[in-house]
Amino acid sequence: MTSSNKHPRAPWRNFYGRIHGKTLNQAQKDYLVEDLAALSPGAIGWEDNPDRAPIEMAQRFHGKPVWLEIGFGGGEHLVHMGESYPEVEIIGCEPFINGVAMLLGKIRRLGTQNVAVHPGDVRDLFDVLPDQSIDRAFLLYPDPWPKKRHHRRRFVTPEYLTPLHRVLKPGSIFRVATDIPDYVRQTMEEVPKAGFEWLAEGPDDWRKPWQDWISTRYEQKALREGRVPHYMTFRRR
Repeated sequence: MTSSNKHPRAPWRNFYGRIHGKTLNQAQKDYLVEDLAALSPGAIGWEDNPDRAPIEMAQRFHGKPVWLEIGFGGGEHLVHMGESYPEVEIIGCEPFINGVAMLLGKIRRLGTQNVAVHPGDVRDLFDVLPDQSIDRAFLLYPDPWPKKRHHRRRFVTPEYLTPLHRVLKPGSIFRVATDIPDYVRQTMEEVPKAGFEWLAEGPDDWRKPWQDWISTRYEQKALREGRVPHYMTFRRR
């Protein structure tokens, strides 16, 4: 029997975001070669894990609570949370390799010990995360895909929200930050339908950042350009 018959084939998944940007400098190339493999959250790729065996979370993360940041950009928030909550392990997922290299540089300079990195599509990570294994999730300034015909590419669609709900523990928190009003609209329409409740009692609950927030370079750009950040907090039912 051939290997293609023994194992399920990787599903066809369109990926529309950027994977590469400007040329990496030598230090960034070194980070990717020297540091990235050791920070893997587990066997995620279809070549390494064709049977899609779930990650052994307790073994890999030493029995600690595990958080997930989806699309960490340059890694400012991810490292900040890792340094602020040493009792937690945090998985960062980002397909843009320049952002991954930036994060690795921050980890090396600070010596952060509780961050894992998946340099790829979060859907591949969802494939191998066990049910109810994640304690908190973050979606911070995701790609807005502003054109109406591209709204289906946004994270806040069933293709992403359904597996996110599966891997989050009941009662866990899902934070979303964006400066795009229509992204707020779609978030407020789709996230509750996916099994989450919005935790807000008044407008200040979405106008003010979280107490442990660190403003990222994406947010600073939004503020310079006159866009208003929104901070939405949901709880997984």
